[in-house]
Amino acid sequence: MSSTAITTIVKMLESLPIEVQDRVAEHLREYLDDLQDERQWNQSFQRTQSKLIAAARQAKQEIAEGQATAMNHDQL
Repeated sequence: MSSTAITTIVKMLESLPIEVQDRVAEHLREYLDDLQDERQWNQSFQRTQSKLIAAARQAKQEIAEGQATAMNHDQL
């Protein structure tokens, strides 16, 4: 099932020389890969957001209670 937008894009691509079609296809692959990565990141962030908020609240509480210590980056 093809949308009107996809049909229009296919017609536009078909009017281009093969070399240009190949370049456009490669750009589209990269763009779609980026979109997929972003979608996966957003899903992952949504699943862990409540844990991140809880960890931040705990850190703030530990700082306020004087239980936190400065991180020594050399020891990482």
